[in-house]
Amino acid sequence: MLILGIDTSCDDTAAGVLRGPREVLSNEVATQFDLHAAFGGVVPEIASRAHTERITRVIERAVEKAGITLRDLDAIAVTNRPGLVGALIVGVSAAKSLALTLGIPLVGVHHIEAHCTAALAEHPDLAFPFLALVASGGHTALYDCRSPLEIEVVGQTIDDAAGECFDKVAVMLDLPQPGGPSVSKLAEGGNPKAVRFPRARVKSDPLAFSFSGVKTSVLYHLKGPGGRRDAPDRDDLETTYADVAASFEQAVVDALVTRSLAAVEAKGYADLVVGGGVAANQRLRADLAAKAPAGVHVRFPSMGLCADNGAMIALRGAQLLAADITSELDLDVSATGEPGALL
Repeated sequence: MLILGIDTSCDDTAAGVLRGPREVLSNEVATQFDLHAAFGGVVPEIASRAHTERITRVIERAVEKAGITLRDLDAIAVTNRPGLVGALIVGVSAAKSLALTLGIPLVGVHHIEAHCTAALAEHPDLAFPFLALVASGGHTALYDCRSPLEIEVVGQTIDDAAGECFDKVAVMLDLPQPGGPSVSKLAEGGNPKAVRFPRARVKSDPLAFSFSGVKTSVLYHLKGPGGRRDAPDRDDLETTYADVAASFEQAVVDALVTRSLAAVEAKGYADLVVGGGVAANQRLRADLAAKAPAGVHVRFPSMGLCADNGAMIALRGAQLLAADITSELDLDVSATGEPGALL
């Protein structure tokens, strides 16, 4: 079975082709970093317009790179939740048009469920059940993945997502977006022990995350309590920007590692799967691998499957199709939606 996956949930226009159930034939992504850089974050209207301009060509490239034609496709999978509504509409409209024209099934996919299962494409021995950590610009949560149709949140951030904090700290340090890679690159030359930023715990939920405190601590370190310093690069700053970046990164990674390993131990699973843009962070990869207890295997997708992409949507679509789950042509979009719930 050949499945085309389409994702326009945020600011990446993505399409990929999967030869079911796990073989990725292509994975094309058109980013919009240059369009949103001046605004310090994603502007929904700009993102939607860019998707409209790029979606056709991205799909064409994905099909061409897979060495097939549109007529060879057996199904279309598309992200329809959660995400920016205007952006989602572009991808879903394209998917509906193709499914109708080609006379093939349409499958609506939950974006986070796709991140949970993306590593299946590259780890042949990985199978359900497993615990998944999804950390990105909009989401940070732990998921109990009992089966392809049973994915449930077991712990999540009560405020900012990990990736969002990276983006905001990058702004404080005058670094380009996306913030994650920029902060990590600067952190390579810094001391992760230079500043003891907080590792917040949520008393009511030991598997929950909280990152707003570490973000605020970075601001206070740079500009002083209440932002009394006019500029964060004053000569009296006791640490370098690289030290601040490294210390911040370590604080976020420590929180992700601690909660993830606690959750996988509580479930008694042998596999911990990591997905989302923050899964590309090298410090996170190294620390999880080093600290995972004996018998627990940490599975990361390759870099191309960490960030938003169409191949993981096709992969998730294949799982749903195997369970005879398809969508009608009146498939709707939603800005929210818990994993495990079908629209």
